[in-house]
Amino acid sequence: MKNQAHWRSFETVFEVYFSLRGSKYGLDDDSLEQDLADLLDDDERDGQGDQGSGQSGQGGGDALTPEELQQLLYQAMMKGDESLMRAIARQAVKRFAGMEPGRPVGGTYYLYRTLRNLDLEGLLEKMMEQRRDQASQDGQELSKLEERLEQDEYEHRIDALKKEIEAEIRRRLVADRGIEAMAKTLRKPLPEDVDFMHASREEMVGLRKALIPLTRRLAVRLARKRRHNRRGPLDFRRTVRASLSYGGVPAEPKFRHPRPHKPEIFVIADISGSVAAFARFTLMLVYAISGQFSKVRSFVFIDGIDEVTSYFEGVEDVTEAVHRVNTEADVVWVDGHSDYGHAFEVFHNKWGKDIGPKTTVIILGDARNNYHASQSWVIKEMQKKARHVYWLNPEPKSYWDTGDSIVGDYAAYTSGAYECRNLRQLEKFVEKLA
Repeated sequence: MKNQAHWRSFETVFEVYFSLRGSKYGLDDDSLEQDLADLLDDDERDGQGDQGSGQSGQGGGDALTPEELQQLLYQAMMKGDESLMRAIARQAVKRFAGMEPGRPVGGTYYLYRTLRNLDLEGLLEKMMEQRRDQASQDGQELSKLEERLEQDEYEHRIDALKKEIEAEIRRRLVADRGIEAMAKTLRKPLPEDVDFMHASREEMVGLRKALIPLTRRLAVRLARKRRHNRRGPLDFRRTVRASLSYGGVPAEPKFRHPRPHKPEIFVIADISGSVAAFARFTLMLVYAISGQFSKVRSFVFIDGIDEVTSYFEGVEDVTEAVHRVNTEADVVWVDGHSDYGHAFEVFHNKWGKDIGPKTTVIILGDARNNYHASQSWVIKEMQKKARHVYWLNPEPKSYWDTGDSIVGDYAAYTSGAYECRNLRQLEKFVEKLA
């Protein structure tokens, strides 16, 4: 555990390894029925039962029709009865998930089947309607704020029910398949290791959250690296002069004072298709630590190319600038399919003269060129003029130069081509760069 982003993963791991320990979480269906029956009997003794739970003690959950179970769930949710909600969640999984021993189906499928039968959206509407009716009977009307607070509370209870259902499904899968098999099935990467090109919407949110502390750590580390690197090359003349006081022995070497190098960065990014997520996060990272560079200029392309440096100037939230890049940049020339060769040729004609010996060029893309001409001579010309030319590819190396990928044609004229599939690899590259 390093930060709060890891908490949910920790909870899942803990549940897989320890949830079956203790009679409270046993999977014996007879005890499950008895637990529910006991809770319903307690409910009736407290004078809070109704017709939906009147036969609860006579056979437990199995004796309830689906409509009675739904009514019972509604009552438990309205009262916020966590024990009863937990018992109903377990009964719902037993009844609706359709789990069969040895069947190779993931937990998501069982969760979907259970939730579909419980109709939680309809349940939320019913609870809100009941709350409004109660307010009307008391001669009041809920304000917008009160209604929103009530809805938030009910949504929180529904989320808690979903987590209980997920936990029950996991417990049953662990009992069927074993701990190690379930651990492998449920294992998810940390945000730093999520693949840019295959990230889900939820994982994208995690990536954005992980990027903020990453940029801070990286900026501090790079500044410290420059500050400590104070020894320059040997100053031969001063060393010889100082050696005279030691009889000509160079006992005290003298070094030149270093002039810290801050590279000028040109970022040229493919923003087509699935590569767009990789380009977006790289641009956000580079601009978040732009203080470590003397100048940053950005260009984006698909089959046309456009400079977008101005989008980032004077912007506090880099996310807004990246959104403008994706919506306003003029990057389509013919049909909006990647054409690296044409984009590079246009770049050379319009901006190639701006590259100098202090410039480091970073090209972002998978080099899948749709079988167009590569125009790799442009990269060769860049290499002659620039300090460094690097290529960052979000695809695994095993995919390079397969199909329409021509990354090898370009990599031959670079200072290095790097696999950059996740934030961890991107962080390593940027640290090397600065």
